[in-house]
Amino acid sequence: NSNSNSNVVFGEDLDTIDGKIARQAAVVKGLKDGGKTNQDEDVKAAVTVLKALKAEREKANPGGSSETKKKKASQKQQANAQRKGGTPRGKKKGGGEQSSSGSSPEEVRQVRIEKVAQLSAANQEPFAYRFDRTNAAAKLQAAYPESALAKGCELENGTREKVCGRVTSRRVFGKLAFMTLTDASGTIQLYCDESRIDPEQFETIKTLVDVGDIVGCEGPLKRTDKGELSIVVEDIKVLTKSLRNLPDKWHGLQDVEIKYRQRYVDLIASSESRDTFYQRAQIIKTMRRYLEDELEFMEMETPIMHTVSGGADAKPFNTHHNALNMDLTLRIATELHLKRLVVGGFERVYEIGRIFRNEGLSTRHNPEFTSIELYQAYGDVTDMLELTEEVICRCAAAVSPSKQLEPIQYGDETIDLTKRPWRRASMNDLVIEACNVDVLNGFDGDLEKAKAACEPALKAHSKQAGASIPAVRDSPNLGTLLNEMFEATVEGTLRQPTFVLDHPIEISPLAKPHRDKKGVTERFELFVVGRELANAFSELTDPIDQRERFEKQSRAHAETQRAAVLRAERKVERGDKDASDVLKETKDDIYEFPIDEDFINALEYGMPPCGGLGIGVDRLVMLLTNSPSIRDVIAFPTLKKEE
Repeated sequence: NSNSNSNVVFGEDLDTIDGKIARQAAVVKGLKDGGKTNQDEDVKAAVTVLKALKAEREKANPGGSSETKKKKASQKQQANAQRKGGTPRGKKKGGGEQSSSGSSPEEVRQVRIEKVAQLSAANQEPFAYRFDRTNAAAKLQAAYPESALAKGCELENGTREKVCGRVTSRRVFGKLAFMTLTDASGTIQLYCDESRIDPEQFETIKTLVDVGDIVGCEGPLKRTDKGELSIVVEDIKVLTKSLRNLPDKWHGLQDVEIKYRQRYVDLIASSESRDTFYQRAQIIKTMRRYLEDELEFMEMETPIMHTVSGGADAKPFNTHHNALNMDLTLRIATELHLKRLVVGGFERVYEIGRIFRNEGLSTRHNPEFTSIELYQAYGDVTDMLELTEEVICRCAAAVSPSKQLEPIQYGDETIDLTKRPWRRASMNDLVIEACNVDVLNGFDGDLEKAKAACEPALKAHSKQAGASIPAVRDSPNLGTLLNEMFEATVEGTLRQPTFVLDHPIEISPLAKPHRDKKGVTERFELFVVGRELANAFSELTDPIDQRERFEKQSRAHAETQRAAVLRAERKVERGDKDASDVLKETKDDIYEFPIDEDFINALEYGMPPCGGLGIGVDRLVMLLTNSPSIRDVIAFPTLKKEE
């Protein structure tokens, strides 16, 4: 040891400690070379030991010699210069990927902007106009399995392939470089040998191409000694120079908020996210093909801006048309316009479209979402039961690995769609089963007696169900009361597919009265994993009954909202915590329930008997792709504005 002024530390030679440090550093490097990262527990433990050894050496030899300091400063400067290339973390000397951990995003961006200038100076267009490829990565992988092209062999039939895509990993080993190219179909390796490519292009690969860049290249195929199908790069072009660093390849986007807000980065980094949206497209395609090719439905388009919001009881978004000086709302359903088309003579119509509701956000709710609604003249709710099962099962089969209908996994549950027909039970029977209260038939129509029985039943059921007591007290009729009891005690328990039948008339203003049962309608909702997935009924075609139903629902809606405001005002009077905020939120949620006179007018011209169905497309995609949140299946979900 040249630093002889302090060569003993608590009885140990400094060379011995340096040796320990070197050996421990080799342990850390070996773990990382094996694919582990700083987040793994064994790496953390090894680094902790390494730091302790270094601290011990520093204690014995504070600061080290001036020569050592200069050497360390030089090494740090070189490392920083490497990092600013902006490639993801990985191996260092000896052919790995360089680290970007020492550079800020803006520093990386500035370095890459300089590389744009260098490409332009070398007469290379950093933002190309087009590239004509001959094949996609997945097709090449399928066409050349190891049985067709063995390890260590190169295709010798003169075939040259042109491929293009994004560089998602990069390693340089002196005269060799390896890059992973990812396109929409999959990945393929780029094998860059200095002896097989123009020297200037190889220099471009080493110094100007970064992870995230989009490139096009040409060359023959080979399979490396390690079995990796590769393009032997003989010509390469930067098609788009990326100015931003990609997320760490091992972890992707860890911040869920950024994942949703910058979906484009999530899609680059996560093949799972891309697969979800490929499956979503396949589900919608399957719906269309089944309805059009086999059932002869016709897809129609109805207005998004309405003069009267209708088809559901939900708060709309309001807007204003300047030229017409007219207030409008964004549609909360497609139902009433599609029924107008049935009146007009189109017997089987459907629409897949966006719906807008000015309500809260959750894992199941987004203010704009996609639904499919369809209407079949001369059919009824029984047709809709069969159609619902069939279309969902076909969608499930379309996105299953086997392309066959089979049980699916959702979280830690197995959902069996194959046991058909699915369970069917009336809403009232399910509530009786859950809490032993017969809301519709047990109190001779006496609303107050029914409420008096429901309150203790909710308390006895569960603490969560007890939270619905205020809504039960405010229920204006038995039908609304039954629905509140169902939502509090039954809905979340319906894990396997279940058709809930016979909804009360009071909450079903667009459904026909049941032909055999008093007080209920010919309507069902489908529940899976505790969520409503579909809603259907024998459509009400009597214009006189329809007007009466609308008027009753409008009055009940107003009464319920008044009760909610009064309850919030009492909290303010009592001085309850956050009562003022609750009152403001309650008043903000107030909206009118208008009656669509033109729709009633259409019914007066005569609408044939009709079955109607609505399915929440986003929730169906959630189920079939095992996605826990609706935000995972909507490419650009609604998010709170960044501060």
